[in-house]
Amino acid sequence: MTQRPAPRPLTDAALSELLGKQRFGTLATVKRSGHPHLTTMLYSWDADARVARFSTTADRVKVEHLRHDPRAALHVQGGDVWSFAVAEGEAEVSETTTVAGDAVGRELLDMIPPGAEPDDERAFLEELVAERRVVIRLKVDRLYGTALDIDG
Repeated sequence: MTQRPAPRPLTDAALSELLGKQRFGTLATVKRSGHPHLTTMLYSWDADARVARFSTTADRVKVEHLRHDPRAALHVQGGDVWSFAVAEGEAEVSETTTVAGDAVGRELLDMIPPGAEPDDERAFLEELVAERRVVIRLKVDRLYGTALDIDG
C-alpha cells in the first residue's frame, strides 16, 4: 500500500503570511437559524493587530448577522487547491460613515492597497457616505490551515 502525504498544519506565521498575500476570501457569519452565511469579500489584513477589515454597506445581511452574533470566520485559499487559512474571531461593525473624511471614511481609505488609491480622494470619501459604508473588523483569536506537499 502506498503511503500518501498527509496535510501539514501551517504555522501561525505562515497562516498570517497567507492572509496578507491574498485580497479575496470567504467571510462566514451566523444566521439567526444557526446556519452559516458565506460571502466572497475583498479584505485587508493587519498582521500586527490580527484584524481583518472588510468594507460593506450598512444594509447588508452580513451586517445584521454580525450585530446579532459577532462570531465570524474568514477562509482564504492558498496558492494551490490543497492549502488554505482560516481566521476566526469576533467581528465588530463600525458606525456608518456620515461625513466625507470622518474616522470611518479614513479607515476605509486606508484599506485600499498601495497603487489603487483613488484619483480624487474627496469624491471617493463622498461616495462612501452616499453608499452608507461601514467597516467590519474581524478580531482574530484563532488561525488554522494546512498545506499538502504534493506535485500537481
